[in-house]
Amino acid sequence: MIKKLLLLLLLITITFTSAQESYYNNVDKSLFGTALKDALATKIISTHTRTLEYTSSLPDVWDATKATDENTANTNEVMLFYGWENGTDQDITNDLTRNKNLQDNGSGADFVWNREHVFPKSLANPILDTDIPGPATDAHHLRAADRGRNSARNNRKYGRGTGFSNYSSVDFHEGLDGPNTAAWYPGDDWKGDAARMIMYMYLRYGSVCLPTAVGVGSKEFTEDEMIDLFLQWNAEDPVSQIEKDRNTYHANTANSAAQGNRNPFIDNPYLATRIWGGETSAEDRWNYYKPTDTEAPTTPTNIVINNTTLNTIDISWNAATDNIAVTGYHVYIDGILKKITTATTASFANLETNTGYSFTVVAKDLINNRSAASTAVSGTTLQDTQAPTTPTNITIGNITDSSFMISWNAATDNNAVAGYEVYVDNTLITTTTELSYTVTNLNVATTYVVEILAKDTDNNASAKSTPIEATTTSGESNGVTELFISEYVEPSSGNNKAIEIVNLTATTINLSEYSIQKQSNGGSWVDNFPLGNTNIVPGDVFVIVNVNTSDAHLLAEKDLLGPPSIDTTPYRYGSPMNFNGNDPIGLFKNDVLIDIIGEEGNSAFHISNATYRRKRAITEPNINFNANEWDVLPANTFDGIGSHSSTLSTKVNVFENFRMYPNPTKGNTVYFNINETVNINIYNVLGKLVTTTKLSKNNTKIDISKLSKGIYLVKINSKNQTITKKLIKN
Repeated sequence: MIKKLLLLLLLITITFTSAQESYYNNVDKSLFGTALKDALATKIISTHTRTLEYTSSLPDVWDATKATDENTANTNEVMLFYGWENGTDQDITNDLTRNKNLQDNGSGADFVWNREHVFPKSLANPILDTDIPGPATDAHHLRAADRGRNSARNNRKYGRGTGFSNYSSVDFHEGLDGPNTAAWYPGDDWKGDAARMIMYMYLRYGSVCLPTAVGVGSKEFTEDEMIDLFLQWNAEDPVSQIEKDRNTYHANTANSAAQGNRNPFIDNPYLATRIWGGETSAEDRWNYYKPTDTEAPTTPTNIVINNTTLNTIDISWNAATDNIAVTGYHVYIDGILKKITTATTASFANLETNTGYSFTVVAKDLINNRSAASTAVSGTTLQDTQAPTTPTNITIGNITDSSFMISWNAATDNNAVAGYEVYVDNTLITTTTELSYTVTNLNVATTYVVEILAKDTDNNASAKSTPIEATTTSGESNGVTELFISEYVEPSSGNNKAIEIVNLTATTINLSEYSIQKQSNGGSWVDNFPLGNTNIVPGDVFVIVNVNTSDAHLLAEKDLLGPPSIDTTPYRYGSPMNFNGNDPIGLFKNDVLIDIIGEEGNSAFHISNATYRRKRAITEPNINFNANEWDVLPANTFDGIGSHSSTLSTKVNVFENFRMYPNPTKGNTVYFNINETVNINIYNVLGKLVTTTKLSKNNTKIDISKLSKGIYLVKINSKNQTITKKLIKN
């Protein structure tokens, strides 16, 4: 009887595997790399014969999810993605199952379940729209999840972790909480599911759904946008029964909400290894690939160190051999994979000076069989004893009664300038990587001596620059007496909201007495949000942005993040920085309204979907909103945030109408709005000059195609005036 049962199980397994593999009969399984990826993509696209609505009277993703995520032990329930607990503790968000009929109907109840977009809509390009059947409604990446846990994940990228689902304490990214948003770990039991769904979405929708956009990891060792994180999860977490059931359901279009196509990486996780490689081979569920070659290559020998410099080392080795063919080598530094190559040489740059490194090489074949690691060979980079050059062209600008800005030309070094030390009256004030620094908290009408020195990455220091003097102003009144709101940003959608406050007085003002409040829908003023104990110098602005702001320019210019976007008092859901166009914003001093944007007490006059910028002639606040004081710009105009011009000054300013755009940019050309000939110098964050050019009214653009992605400092010189701006290349 036992033998008969085992035979029956074997026959069922063979039948299932055969039916599963037959779906791929017209796919050339001998392919590998991007060729196999393209072939599988063609297959799942051509068999995707039914697109689902997100919510409708027709079979939709609710119907699909109820069927595919059903709890086989209790068909009245669904299995909850990210869950792990049987429901006996006090935390409902960690439940593994939930009543199938308790789907989220918009009531906001805590105990309902929702459809988790494993690939968040906002991380796709373009952003996914659930009103349009397509990637946003593809049931292969929609999973039943507890509403609260689904909300906690939000649009966070996936990142490393261990144990149950939670925020990652290892990986962070630029996200809804700003530059240091914690990534999301789906849990040990769900990470493989998540990886295989992301792989499917990449195959099915290409550049719309990039793995690099949804996970924190490296694509260094793949041919495209796949990252190591998902390859690792795919290998570590085997295919679950619920994944198999989901594929079985969707392959059969007799099922009312089936799409017709399958997720290849559920059918055989090794397909991902075949396409993208990875440190660890995933399971070959078909037992199709691995049996074809079980012999590993020989170990690479004769590792030799060559061409050692301050921060580079080259290595070479003798080729390995294999019964079929060696397809490449993995090269490790101190036990960490650093390069995959088909050559028998490798070059490494950006190493630390005067530092020892250990190199090993492993050979691999097409089936990902690996040789043993070679004997480790050590090499040491050269020591740097040369100091940087002394910074030059020290200039003083933006002088106020309590501050001035120092700027200088970049120093150079045989390796790399790490930063600059700023001295005032022979006292070290700060260390910075930028080419300018504003000294604050100075005395009125006082002369100071300024010097700058440069240091490299090995702490070699240049001589101090030639001392120059800077004298603060007397702080005499210019007729302006108070701060006011200079710009208001309310986007067409999302949380890119900002308030800019300007100081046009002749004196530095501390913001400890100031706050902003919101008049909710024309009602009372609420949610008094202090601006903090910060000084704002004459001519400068102070920018507050919504805590969930994602725009790079707004984040670069922010001085203060708004309250957290959570349901707790006193600032529920990020108020007052969650204004929606019918909520006037007021600037308060000691709880007294001194300026306003929006019409008080009148929700009919909306200031939504637009940027409002105070006109240059306005120099005083106004507690009565006057639309004539504002220039109204299209929604999502963010480029003016961070500076404000006025007609207060009589000094000729050649940068009065200056503009550098687009910024941030994904392209290779940057344009400048200038009114006379200027010199442009672009420096990286270490102060190294990377390009220089001259622009005029007839030549207003520069080519940045040779610049890699990152943040740069652009210094524009015109006669005796200088301005420095940040440039972000994405």
